[in-house]
Amino acid sequence: MKKYAMIAQASIMENLQYVANIVMGFGSFFVILFINIQLWNYMYADSGTWIAGYTRQQMIWYVIITETIWFSEWSSTVTSQAVSDVRGGNIACLVNKPYHYALYIIAKYTGEWSIRLPLYAFLAAVTGIWLVGPLPGFRAAVFPVMLLGMALGITIHAVFRLCISLLSFWIEDSTPFQWLYSKLILVVGTLFPVEIFPTAFRPLFKLTPVYTVCYGPAKLIIDFSLRSCLEILLAQFLYLLAAGALLFYIYGKGVKKLHVNGG
Repeated sequence: MKKYAMIAQASIMENLQYVANIVMGFGSFFVILFINIQLWNYMYADSGTWIAGYTRQQMIWYVIITETIWFSEWSSTVTSQAVSDVRGGNIACLVNKPYHYALYIIAKYTGEWSIRLPLYAFLAAVTGIWLVGPLPGFRAAVFPVMLLGMALGITIHAVFRLCISLLSFWIEDSTPFQWLYSKLILVVGTLFPVEIFPTAFRPLFKLTPVYTVCYGPAKLIIDFSLRSCLEILLAQFLYLLAAGALLFYIYGKGVKKLHVNGG
């Protein structure tokens, strides 16, 4: 694991040289937050309104948190780079390196979001407190658990996106699948919590990455309870194990296909 920690550290050092590029994305991030805040303020025109069990402040903070995760986890490393390595043939050289290619990509990606998440979280916190006010019931004592939930959610998201990218071993373009997956995460779990959808669909959503990537970590922050904490973290660990197993399976099959074809 030491080599992957060094890869992540190198990625952090590299991204620290280009923090200005991340800061440039703050403009669009702030605009999206502002629009969502105004939208939900309009929806909660009556100060006593509850929607899907959320108060106005809870709903707005939910969206602020999920948008923070969404912007923090966006990277071309697990999408464009992986696809380019496979389609361009560079993977034939990389599989012979003294590290596992899939773990190398995940470690590099970890270094990237380790820089992006604190920056976007700081801007989101300032914007939220300014436009909405402090989150009711927030307890700083459970912050480590919240951070763990966000880190696991981002990692699970990365593993699934890398799985889709590695389909390039068999198909010419995996972009449509990336688009479908990203829109599922964006609409269900990021822009809207699971509770806002019909009751019949909620158990189904809990079986998808939606529950572990954005919804779960945000739920831990806006409405923390020991029961929900254990339930969400357990689901994340199980999902991470399943996603990791799928990743190694796809990668193993792809490398075998590469060797059979003389790669």
